[in-house]
Amino acid sequence: EVEVVESGGGSVQAGGSLRVSCTARGYTYRSNCMGWFRQAPGKEREGVAAIYLGGGSTYYADSVKGRFTIVQDNAENTVYMQMNSLKPEDTAMYYCAVAPRYALAPLDIAEYDYWGQGTQVTVFS
Repeated sequence: EVEVVESGGGSVQAGGSLRVSCTARGYTYRSNCMGWFRQAPGKEREGVAAIYLGGGSTYYADSVKGRFTIVQDNAENTVYMQMNSLKPEDTAMYYCAVAPRYALAPLDIAEYDYWGQGTQVTVFS
């Protein structure tokens, strides 16, 4: 059984930084794409960042470009997302997800089969 485990997050003042990490366990093959999504109260879940583990290509939502960076750890199926210059509107539950096949749209929720439980990120002004 595949398990997606997130860690990190927390509370920070606007302008600060946080890092979240994600590991996918229970794989017998290397996942193709891992991504971070977020959902704020009353809003739909949206794609934030994604990375292809094979080639390292990354994708970002316009709202986080230049501020967030997703990187792959040396360990397989582990990624981190460094979040800098955080804004109050970044406040949300952040979810990691795994797409075990080629994702045509890496920031599309429908591409992902396995999801973590989420980690809260709160940015206060």
